[in-house]
Amino acid sequence: MFSLKGRNAIVTGAAAGIGRGIAAALARQGANIAICDLPGVSAEEAIAEISALGVNGFAVEMDVSDENAVNRGIDQIIDHYKTIDILCSNAGINTVESIETISAETWDRHFDINVRGAMLLIRRVAPLMKERNYGRVILTASTAGLVGRPGQPAYCSTKGALIAMARGLALDYAEYGITVNCVAPTFAMTDLAKKRLEDPAYRDFVLGMIPMRRLATLEDIGCAAAFLASEEAGMTTGHVLTVDGGWTAQ
Repeated sequence: MFSLKGRNAIVTGAAAGIGRGIAAALARQGANIAICDLPGVSAEEAIAEISALGVNGFAVEMDVSDENAVNRGIDQIIDHYKTIDILCSNAGINTVESIETISAETWDRHFDINVRGAMLLIRRVAPLMKERNYGRVILTASTAGLVGRPGQPAYCSTKGALIAMARGLALDYAEYGITVNCVAPTFAMTDLAKKRLEDPAYRDFVLGMIPMRRLATLEDIGCAAAFLASEEAGMTTGHVLTVDGGWTAQ
């Protein structure tokens, strides 16, 4: 079950962290992966991991907040793979700062990358999926889009926006055999979260909110995305798949 053999996938923010975990999980199921990340960010290790699994890995420089960069990247991927079956919009940022101190520029930057980036990708890729009456769109949201998280108003706002986007687009694209879903993980030990989790008090707070008393692993999150990317998930759309050890069940 859940074979992705012969499918071509885009994963943004895939050189490291959750994006790399998603890319590896899709590759284990047989998908070819376009590893997209910022210019200057090395994707060599991610490509090596993908290639070792016997699939085709392809590195693409892409700043998802830049419409021209997104269009250039998608053009390269189409030239390379010809078709796109799976889009995982994962690239994102998170600045820990209160609503009273965060600058308007930093706030806007969160929405440019986390939300506008997803929109630019979907707007370009969805028509290609419509032509083939098949597609899987997966947005990396967060439990922070479902429940409050102190000190992260910009991040929470963008992740909530992604969840609303997925639900709306699920209705728009259902007739074309395209599903649109979110993966919503809790904390994982990524570069984005590492500094905060190294604070014993904050780590205790986080683990205290997770009934399973552990952080998510990249494999946990990747496997959830692999399910949503599969043919077997064809009736699952507009859904938020939490990978949170029970945090949002409380």
